[in-house]
Amino acid sequence: MTGNDPAFACGSSQLPLAAGWYMATVDMQQHTGLPVEARLYPDYGPGVPRDPQGLVLPFIRQGKSRHRGAVCFSHTLLGLRFDPTESSGEISVHGLKIRRISKIRAAWILLKGIAFARPVPGKPSGWRKIVQRLRASGSRGFGHWFYQTYTTPEYETNSYVQWLRKYDVVAPEDIERARHEVADWEHKPVVSVLVPVYNSPRKWLRRCIESVQAQAYPYWELCLANDASTMPHVSHILDEYAAADQRIRVVHRPVNGHISATSNSALDLAGGEFIALLDHDDELHPLALFEVVKSLQAHPSRKLIYTDEDKIDAQGRRYDPYMKPEWNYDLLLSQNCISHLGVYQRQLVLDVGGFRLGYEGSQDWDLALRCIERLGPEEIGHVPHVLYHWRAIPGSTAVGVDQKSYARGAGIRSIEEHLQRIGVEASVKEGDAGHGHLHIRYALPTPQPKVSLIIPTRDGLHLLKRCVDSILSLTRYENYEVVIVDNQSCESETLEYLAQVVADPRVRVLPYDLPFNYSALNNFAVRQTSGELVALVNNDIEVISPDWLLEMAGHAMRPAIGAVGAMLYYPSNRIQHAGVVLGVGGVASHSYCDRPRGYNGQMGRARIAQSLSAVTAACLMIRRSVFEEAGGLNESLRVAFNDVDFCLRVRRLGYRNLWTPFAELYHHESATRGYEDSPEKQARFAGEVERMRTIWGDELTTDPAYSPNLTLTGAPFELAFPPRTER
Repeated sequence: MTGNDPAFACGSSQLPLAAGWYMATVDMQQHTGLPVEARLYPDYGPGVPRDPQGLVLPFIRQGKSRHRGAVCFSHTLLGLRFDPTESSGEISVHGLKIRRISKIRAAWILLKGIAFARPVPGKPSGWRKIVQRLRASGSRGFGHWFYQTYTTPEYETNSYVQWLRKYDVVAPEDIERARHEVADWEHKPVVSVLVPVYNSPRKWLRRCIESVQAQAYPYWELCLANDASTMPHVSHILDEYAAADQRIRVVHRPVNGHISATSNSALDLAGGEFIALLDHDDELHPLALFEVVKSLQAHPSRKLIYTDEDKIDAQGRRYDPYMKPEWNYDLLLSQNCISHLGVYQRQLVLDVGGFRLGYEGSQDWDLALRCIERLGPEEIGHVPHVLYHWRAIPGSTAVGVDQKSYARGAGIRSIEEHLQRIGVEASVKEGDAGHGHLHIRYALPTPQPKVSLIIPTRDGLHLLKRCVDSILSLTRYENYEVVIVDNQSCESETLEYLAQVVADPRVRVLPYDLPFNYSALNNFAVRQTSGELVALVNNDIEVISPDWLLEMAGHAMRPAIGAVGAMLYYPSNRIQHAGVVLGVGGVASHSYCDRPRGYNGQMGRARIAQSLSAVTAACLMIRRSVFEEAGGLNESLRVAFNDVDFCLRVRRLGYRNLWTPFAELYHHESATRGYEDSPEKQARFAGEVERMRTIWGDELTTDPAYSPNLTLTGAPFELAFPPRTER
């Protein structure tokens, strides 16, 4: 059974069932998609309102496919519907059984279910909360809270909690297996873990140190620099661990000097071939150093390695993972995506002068920028595993960059000076999203390069006029032309408008008297224009931000950049396009589609410029020379995926495609051509899907701008179940 809401109607031979507690058991195997969020929808007959949310079944897994959970029917049951999941995915269901159980048995199941689903109730503090609730609410109130807690999917169906249980449980045999693998490696570099320490809470400092001692990779040293902490327990703890483990080195600074100076003191202790940066209240995953050095076995030229990360709260609960893309220079200019975990060749760090004073709060970002200036892309590597746990407690930037306001200014100065060092003229300011995310506006040459805006149309005057009028009236750019490509318009009002609009010297009309082929039409128009920059613009686009051309042209004129895409919204102010992700849905899909305007996305990625594999041609800018070098659009792809194919060919030439959220436009999508809703259109679309798969093969499922820990079957940036990585 497939569809948006697959469901099973349960047989009526055993109905009705008396009100009360029941155990539900089902054999259900999940192949793809998010964890199951199974629900029962009881029918109690006329006079009893139906709950549109149903009854959540927080199944406790038994074996590979057996699930069971408790449910309470409040009235005599006359009918029952079973929904195995609320999310997209592939599931096999082999049968649902329901049997009556006692209240005592139900209470025990609920208790175990809560302990299984939540980290806190399984600890003493959690039990105390349960007792407090019982005392405060009485038996009846407590019972209601108990059942609501059991059936509330907030934690049980939290996708990252489930993801960790499925794919990130480290057993003793995993550590042993890793150590056996290390024994076979020829290259076993020592990794010096640098930890600047200042007035660290006792508990977190111990957890930090012990997370290094628990590493499966044994060739490490821990370099702890105490920045003249005023809390006496700090020096006592550091000395205690150093005395017990010869791999731990400690220096006590006599004068407080802040984090950059203290990091340099830790660096002075280091003797390893590589250094890893760890904050004094954070933790490393047990396989962190193993996975980093394992990547060096396959890529020995790497001198800078970074990993995925998540946050960890005061109770030890992990959340908010950042599943990062492969090396993405433009993303690094927008946010510090290398920390955490960042691992550097020690000699490289020494060559660039270590940590610079005056950049406290962004000292690691500044270090990364100075290092990459000396590296080629092949010397920078990403390990797609969550190997660093960033402590989210008051005062930490894991809670928000506003916790350390000085970090914002230091980050901006780091980027400004990096651009100056490499000879790029640009302005840097904090982005709209804040949170340490930056907006870089690249300077344009004088005079401004000419932009040829190519707008194909066939009738649809209300759309075309709105598009052209918004460009002419709102665009803050001097040197552009609007080229309307008329593809057999026949409505009198459209023809009249086309005859009138050319009175504006910025506008001209090109007739194209052949059947609609988006690729051929645009290729034809590009040959008839002279702009150094070419912008493909749909006739259902409407300008929002006056600086859209300045923003896109600034990026498009950068020598390393190919196609540049924009942020597009539906008229309802929900996102229509925030870049394209390869592989999702079979070929490609738009990121963050239908999210509200202002949505941050994963770690702010919906609000910062970055390199992506592809962008939509509904609003795409590129240098004419690159367009011609790539051979223009593929005319065998008449309607769909021609933009994705084009971007991949541009990328194959060595250019980076880029998306920016700072060029904002409305997209009244498919308003003139309509949707793929006829047999002819669907057949054509299916053919173009198959053509893309034939041309690009595995490249469609290995998008370097999209983590293998993220789904190809659900909405982009949801977690993948299972991930496309192996430990």
